[in-house]
Amino acid sequence: MSPERNPVEEPLKGVRGMIFAAGLGTRLKPFTDRHPKALAPVNGKPLLQRNIEYFKSYGVREIVVNTHHFADQIEDFVNRNHAFGCRIVISYEKDEPLETGGGLLHAAPHLADSERPFLVMNADILTDLDLAALYRHHLERKPLVTLAVTRRRSSRNLLFDDGMVLSGWANSSSGETRIVRETAEMNLQAFAFTCVHVVDPAIFPLIRQKGKFSIIDTYLDLAAEHRIEGYLHEQDCVVDVGRPESILEAERHFH
Repeated sequence: MSPERNPVEEPLKGVRGMIFAAGLGTRLKPFTDRHPKALAPVNGKPLLQRNIEYFKSYGVREIVVNTHHFADQIEDFVNRNHAFGCRIVISYEKDEPLETGGGLLHAAPHLADSERPFLVMNADILTDLDLAALYRHHLERKPLVTLAVTRRRSSRNLLFDDGMVLSGWANSSSGETRIVRETAEMNLQAFAFTCVHVVDPAIFPLIRQKGKFSIIDTYLDLAAEHRIEGYLHEQDCVVDVGRPESILEAERHFH
């Protein structure tokens, strides 16, 4: 399985995207002792290339890629391949990887100057989620953020009310739960985050965290006052390519 589209059909033309590629990738050792996780190959094609092409297949050609670990290798890879026909901006995190929240905030100068919501995803996630359907849903509902979620097994889940409004977070391994919205009916549903999101640029002045932090912490912080919603996509393939064995799984689905 591999997301393929007719190049003439670009429903998200003009929409910007960001790919998180700065992480240390410790679960993918020994590969990440000498390379960035984003360049780990799946059937001979690096993860970063697959997700750039995934964005591009929907018309997303302005892409920010954040870097830290072996940042020079990512920049060289992008340049050698002529940015895969896209406009790719590197957001370099020099001193340390800033995690997803800090990375997004650091890249704000490249994303905040447009009124259009932008797409965000992790370099180590492979999925055939219909980005156009996700984006349409966001435009129809108009939340601050829309999070793609599934029912797949995960120890860490986001909690949503019956209207798919983000209301909390739970870790089934530790038993920790964090509820951030007082809902009339606390019958919350747990879903696994696909690590694909649509974000309104209006989020940037609302972010209270600084430095290195998770974007999930930001979403939970803002959820009490701003509507953040989940988008359930049950039939799509999602592979978190974070471990050597998950590369084998990804190679069965993405050719």
